[in-house]
Amino acid sequence: MLHIQSVQNSTIKEVVKLRTRRGRKVQGRIIIDGVRETQRAFAAGLEIIDLYLPESLLEEPGSDPELITLLQAGLPLTTVSDTVLQKIAYGDRTGSVVAVARTPHLAMEAYEPPEHPLVMVLEAVEKPGNIGAVARTADAAGFDALILADPITDAYNPNAIRSSLGALFNLAVVTGDNGQVLAWLRSHQFQILAARVDATAAYHQQDYTRSTAMVVGNEADGLSEAWHAEDIFPIRLPMHGISDSLNVSTSAAILMYEARRQRDC
Repeated sequence: MLHIQSVQNSTIKEVVKLRTRRGRKVQGRIIIDGVRETQRAFAAGLEIIDLYLPESLLEEPGSDPELITLLQAGLPLTTVSDTVLQKIAYGDRTGSVVAVARTPHLAMEAYEPPEHPLVMVLEAVEKPGNIGAVARTADAAGFDALILADPITDAYNPNAIRSSLGALFNLAVVTGDNGQVLAWLRSHQFQILAARVDATAAYHQQDYTRSTAMVVGNEADGLSEAWHAEDIFPIRLPMHGISDSLNVSTSAAILMYEARRQRDC
């Protein structure tokens, strides 16, 4: 077991770089904040490369079952000073853990969905907090996959992981450009429902018991022209006030739980 006390340590400098998209891409690694999020990544089968925690937490783990599971798993452990923990962690993470894991990669062509799947497609969604919030709801609503089409932000941005509370790791997550995503959906005979403000059909009038892909777009611009096609059915959420749109994670949540309601009836 190692102990690192200085923020000038070369390993710590590399960990800090994982806060950036470039750093994650170059290293092929992601950074995870928190015990719960790390335990969920571990339970999902991610390769945990190192677990950073204060010595006090190692000496007195308390009764947190998720922390105990991590400490008993034989993972590589590095204890760090409070100064180092503050350097590598997000916000006030005193008494918590930070993990570094191998970036999960699931090629779209390698993903075989289950029978009658439900998938959520996010096109060019920019804010990682929205990606995380959608992932958290997708997991709760029993969706099978989260697809990022023409992604602006990578799925494993630490803010996305944190916003999902680690639920992101319980989903099949794939990315591709619009052409790749559409080709994959069509090859698997998905019903494609695109949320658009100019649609005439209400979202709750659709049949979600079929293999269904729901598509929501960029926070500012909505869906691009790529999602205007004869085999893509536009749907809308009724807007009765002065607002003409909802937050992307809110829109996605309404659609996903309508699908869940229909399938649970």
